[in-house]
Amino acid sequence: MMAATPEVINTASSEGASLLGGAGLEKQPEPNLTAVSSEKKDESKVDAATAGVAGLSVNKTEDEDKKTEDAPPTYSEPPAAGPSDTKPNTVTPTQSPFWPETAPDHPLTKFYDAFEALVTEAQHNEVYGIELTRSKPFHTKLILQKFLRANQNDVDKAKQQLLDTLKWRKEFDPIKAAGETFETSRFEGLGYVLELEGVPESVNKKDIATFNIYGAVKDNKKTFGDLNLFLRWRVGLMEKSIQALSLPTASTPIPDFNAGPDPYQGLQIHDYLQVSFLRQDPLVKAATKETIAILQRHYPETLSRKFFVNVPLVMGWLFSAMKLVVAKETTRKFTVLSYGKELAGELGRGVPKSYGGDGGELGEVGKGMKLK
Repeated sequence: MMAATPEVINTASSEGASLLGGAGLEKQPEPNLTAVSSEKKDESKVDAATAGVAGLSVNKTEDEDKKTEDAPPTYSEPPAAGPSDTKPNTVTPTQSPFWPETAPDHPLTKFYDAFEALVTEAQHNEVYGIELTRSKPFHTKLILQKFLRANQNDVDKAKQQLLDTLKWRKEFDPIKAAGETFETSRFEGLGYVLELEGVPESVNKKDIATFNIYGAVKDNKKTFGDLNLFLRWRVGLMEKSIQALSLPTASTPIPDFNAGPDPYQGLQIHDYLQVSFLRQDPLVKAATKETIAILQRHYPETLSRKFFVNVPLVMGWLFSAMKLVVAKETTRKFTVLSYGKELAGELGRGVPKSYGGDGGELGEVGKGMKLK
């Protein structure tokens, strides 16, 4: 029996977001959020609805399994998108990035004045590969701004979330997880990070998309039975997608909350091809719950949009009902497609051919975790 584990990452943060996402997804039962605005409450409703899908087991036919075995994916490394691909670029290569000055009572000013105490308390200063230090004011403010936006400029809540994240990153070491090697029999074909060009309506020339392939799960117990191992794999994949955003070389400031889009966010695609929804599996449910909690809490403002593709038509009612109880701004980040080839209409011709585009297949061009 095989299972798919979609994550519902908080749409304002990741998370990202498992195989369960890529929050964001996965944003996917639900942890307490730091913000209590109406939008966050709406997103919690989305989480509950999508988590309902996440907790279902799935089966594939023997023929479908044979197709997977006959065509094992190979891996290649796509070039990472950099801030130089963000429009507009505010500096030249010879200049240091500059963050516009903020007033003394501005939330970012207050947060910047307080971050060193949080670093001292956590005994850790790294977030998404960036060291929080006054010697690197631009990139420190870039991280702080993400936490502020995730909490609607509530400085106290942003500080608490950052402190929790610093402590978690010190203990979990997600950067190390991104470089670890995992068993092929457990995780082959489950997740890929892909660079896309020309995404319609995107503020970037290049965007980073994480694909979660639920139909690739061959054995629930093998993939989800060791919860700690699964979490290291899933967080490692999330961290790879963050690394592809090239935040340490970013040069464009992130706008204030409600003042424009954050150009340093990723896309998440959850693919249910060859998946049939039957009943809940305790292993899948536990993995979903833990993944949601991690991505929601520790990857804020890393998800721009989430796509559910190859979703069975009979499940359409769930997402239709969801749209009735959440804000339009929230549902705008969630798109449900019954057929995989419809994805090209949303993300452009750069997606793989199986999704209606002109790109190579995920196993050929996508970046997965190291496998042995």
